[in-house]
Parts: sequence; C-alpha cells; structure tokens
Amino acid sequence: MKIAIIAAGAGGMFCGSCIRDNALATELMAEGHDVVLLPIYTPMRTDEEGVALDHVFYGAVSIYLEQKFPWFARIPRWMRGWLDHPALLRRLPMSSNATNAKDLGELTLSTLRGEEGRQRAELEHMARWLADHYQPEVIQLSNSMLLGFVRELRRHLPDARIVCALQGEDIFLDDLDEPYRTEVIGMMGERARECDLFVSTSVFYAAPMAELLGIDRDRIVPTRIGIHVPADDPERQPPPEEPFTIGYLARICPEKGLHRLVDAFELLCERIGAERLRLRVAGYESGRDRQYSAALRQRLERSGLSGRVDWLGEVDREQKTAFLRSLHVFSVPTIYHDPKGLPVLEAMAEAVPVVQPRHGAFPELLERTGGGVLVEPDDARALADAIERLLRSPEERDELGRQGAAGVRREFTTETMAEDTLRAYRRALSSASAVDSVDSVASDDGRAGAAAGAG
Repeated sequence: MKIAIIAAGAGGMFCGSCIRDNALATELMAEGHDVVLLPIYTPMRTDEEGVALDHVFYGAVSIYLEQKFPWFARIPRWMRGWLDHPALLRRLPMSSNATNAKDLGELTLSTLRGEEGRQRAELEHMARWLADHYQPEVIQLSNSMLLGFVRELRRHLPDARIVCALQGEDIFLDDLDEPYRTEVIGMMGERARECDLFVSTSVFYAAPMAELLGIDRDRIVPTRIGIHVPADDPERQPPPEEPFTIGYLARICPEKGLHRLVDAFELLCERIGAERLRLRVAGYESGRDRQYSAALRQRLERSGLSGRVDWLGEVDREQKTAFLRSLHVFSVPTIYHDPKGLPVLEAMAEAVPVVQPRHGAFPELLERTGGGVLVEPDDARALADAIERLLRSPEERDELGRQGAAGVRREFTTETMAEDTLRAYRRALSSASAVDSVDSVASDDGRAGAAAGAG
C-alpha cells in the first residue's frame, strides 16, 4: 500500500504524536508498505531513528509570515525557500508565537480554511509535490487541526483516501481564546464531513471527538497506540529497595499533573520519612511553563524536600531506559483526559508498575495490561495511598510489573498499532470517498426538495 503520513512537528521538543507517527511509519515500512512521512511546521524530533523526509512542508516561519503579511506569499519560492530549511526550523523556540496556542487563533482558523486561507500557496505546494512525486493511495493527517488540507489534497489526488488521526487536539483547543475557539471548532466540523475516515489513539477518545466534530461515532476507528518494546536484558538489576523511587516522565506543565504528584510526595514524606523516598522528574520544559516549574521547586525548597527530588530535564532513549529502570513506581497524574498514555506504556514495558487517574485512555491501558493501579483523578491523597500500598507490598509491585511488561508486548507494540491502522486504511479504500457520499446526500436532498415542490 502507498501511504503518505502528514505529521506536525513540534520544534525542538520530543512530542508524543511525533514519536507515534514515526513509529507507525517505521513499522509500515518494515512490513513492506511504501510509506512517506512528510513533516510540516518544523522537523520531527523523536527518540528513535527518524524516517521522515529531510524537507519541511508548510514551514512554521513561512506560514506565520503569510498570516501577518499576506504579500509574503507572492514572493517566489526560490527567494524564500531557505526559511523552510530544517536546520533553521529546529532552532525555533517553543515559547514563541509559532507554538503558543493562545496566540494562534487567527493562524489556526486560516489553516482550517485551507485553499481559502492565507497559507494556500504552502498547501498547494505540498499537494502538488505529493501528486507529482508519490501518488499515495492513502493520506493520513496527524490531527484534526489539519482538516483544512483535505480539499486541496483531493483536488490534486482525487483517487486517494484521506484519513485523519485524533491524538489529543482538544487540549490545544481549550487553550484558544474566544471567539477563535468556537470558530475553529465550527470550521473543524465543516471540514470533517469531507474526510473519509478518522482513527483515534484510544477507544475513550472516539466519543468526545465525534461529539466535538459533529460526526457519527462509527466514522472513527480506535487504533491501539504502540511502542518498540525493549529487548530482554538478562543482566538487568532491580533498583535497591531504598530509597523507594517514584518517577514522572512527561512535559513539565500543569495539565500533565506534576503538581499533584508533588502533593502526593509531600504526603508520603510526612507518613514514611523523606529519607526513605525519592522523586525523579524527567521531561521537556517550555518557556511558558518555567514559572510553573519554578514554583514547584520553590515549594519543595521551603518544605525541605528539594534534596529528595531529581530534575533530569529532557532524556534521550538511552537515558530514558536508565531512568525507567531506576524506578519502583511511575505516575503521570494528568489533569486532562489523555487519549494516548505513551509514557505509561513505556514504563510498563520496563516492568515498572504505574499509578494513574481513572480517566482518559488509562483505564483501557491498565485493563488490557494489568500493569498498574487506577485512582480518583486530581486527588493527591488517593495517589499517595496507592503509592504507599505498593511501597509496602513488594510482591504486588512485582506482579503488576510482570503483568504490565507482558501486556504491553501482547497489546501495544508497533506491530499491533500497524495492524489496527491498516485495517482502518482498508476500510477507507473499500468505501466510497467522503466527497462522493456528500454529493450523493446533496443530490438526494435536492431530488426530495424538487419532489416536495412539485407536490
């Protein structure tokens, strides 16, 4: 199958959606499919070998300038192509207007307008490249913020089926200011009717996105997220019993819930003694979240616990493996309803039991793996109670670790992700295109109206 995956880069940040899209493309290639992974906005950064093109379409600098200065689009591409060079785009600061959702209302709306937006020249360039150089059977958009691409892609590639992934864009929408948020959701719903099929990263996420987009639930196919599972290491040693080490691996921001884990850690230190505990925190910290991070550090300093907390920053794959293997328990107690849970899978794959809130994708991940404990969301005491239980029960901890590692290898590998995704692609290919379906409904409505008028 010839497949083009259009994936939004996240500048210099490790991004869960980028990691998933790259892993999916890698696995599909390994299975013999002809796949091209097209990065847009910025290059993709992953902690595994990247397979994306070394060329960025719909570059962040170009589309921003086209939004601010409409005349910029008239400058010949040979004069401004250097602005899309990957080396330049990799250096974009994540705290800039190029990635801050509160400043992106007009740009997001223009992107959703697609061929009618200010970035139409960039969109046409990408669609023409795909038509001239690749001719895919299936085109996958990495999220529903890109639904404005559908019409132009269809104009150049009328026989291709267009599938849109749903990976957590509602958190971006919630950060948009009004009136942009309402207008963006309305435009997403309008453009969603033209997409052939949607794939969600969890069963949970299908229902809220169907409601948000105003589409039938059966147009969304849940597909399991998957990871490259680590090889067995016969020389691996478990961490020492003390200090009991709790780990967090995610972006350092309020929505990921690090403050709730710090709350729970403080409670545990009061109950058990700080000298018996350690908290290890890893993950990217953007400019806009530095105040949040600083407040947590100051709080730990005031409570005399700063010496019991390690702040590791971003970690590469080797460092991540070492980090996870140093833990007794793992938690990312998100405030929002996470539709993926990628770090949770990575922890369980290393036989580390997890403690997660009972919302988002976490219930289905733990139901299918048996690798952890669910607690009431946004409840530091419940989180502390569950962690303390695992601290006092090494047998339960070991059993959860074994179950989680086996469950991930059974249910959430790149192979199972590719299997689910290919099933969705085949469904799209075997059905009439969304445009044909919309035209058919419009024709039926027109005939019904004419008959009513004649009557």
